[in-house]
Amino acid sequence: MTAEFAANALNPDEISAAYDRDGYFVLKGVFDPRDIATLRSETISICNGDRGDLIGAEEVSTNAANAEAAMQNVLAIHFPHKISETMKATLTKPAIVQALNAIIGPDIKCMQSMLFVKNAGKPGQAWHQDEHYIPTRDQSLAGIWIALDDARVDNGGLWMHPGSHKHGILWPTKPHGDPRFDSSAEAHDFPYPREGGVPVEADAGDVVIFHGYVLHRSLNNTREQGYRRALVNHVMSTRSLLPWSMGLPPQPRDDFRDFELISGEDPYAWKGKEDILIPFLRPEDPEQAARIFGKLFEHAGA
Repeated sequence: MTAEFAANALNPDEISAAYDRDGYFVLKGVFDPRDIATLRSETISICNGDRGDLIGAEEVSTNAANAEAAMQNVLAIHFPHKISETMKATLTKPAIVQALNAIIGPDIKCMQSMLFVKNAGKPGQAWHQDEHYIPTRDQSLAGIWIALDDARVDNGGLWMHPGSHKHGILWPTKPHGDPRFDSSAEAHDFPYPREGGVPVEADAGDVVIFHGYVLHRSLNNTREQGYRRALVNHVMSTRSLLPWSMGLPPQPRDDFRDFELISGEDPYAWKGKEDILIPFLRPEDPEQAARIFGKLFEHAGA
């Protein structure tokens, strides 16, 4: 059974115990309906280019009548916090920071945000571990999954393998060929059934926080209409270096320094900060996606 905690009455010891045991928990009612309406509206504004340059926006908007229509072809928007103060403000929501201090803190940084749209009929993402993509040195990585719509089994909500973070193993990945999921590789050879796991249903405004090593996935949105939007921020301890390049040159990078300080202090502040992350849109169409990644490499000086 998924551990749930009311955002207005958090107990750090209970949160820490649930996180250690399961690798995830749900904070209920972190964002009120007005907050959620603002975040949904902001999603359209970002797609429409009203918040600044977004590489790839032209790829999906060329044949769309408006930004709402263009969103139907979007899988995700990467790094919206770089161009949207509304999205950036979610990083320091008090209830989220309090929970993070219980499991990671007190010194925390955010290095990534992703805004998933998942329109009706769109695919999910197969079993994976976020640490596979964002390699920390101390296993402090956590995902902050903010539900902008009610997330249920039939519209592509999250699934978890409880306790799977305890192995401390990054399982191998391979292509899956499963139409329920996007083209991202799937983890395999782990000691859990592929069609097992626990569905983690969340209402709009709830927040799911999960460990970077926990196995999780989302199924496809099988509804005939509507979105399953979610904003996902990735955080970790500032006390750990981040050997990450986001897949872009120069590689390797021993300490990625483009991040937002969430709480506490940065013991490596003497290194200074960088401005590396480039907001971009990831469409469902693979040919469009290839052109967008080509533009990212051009911007990175490859």
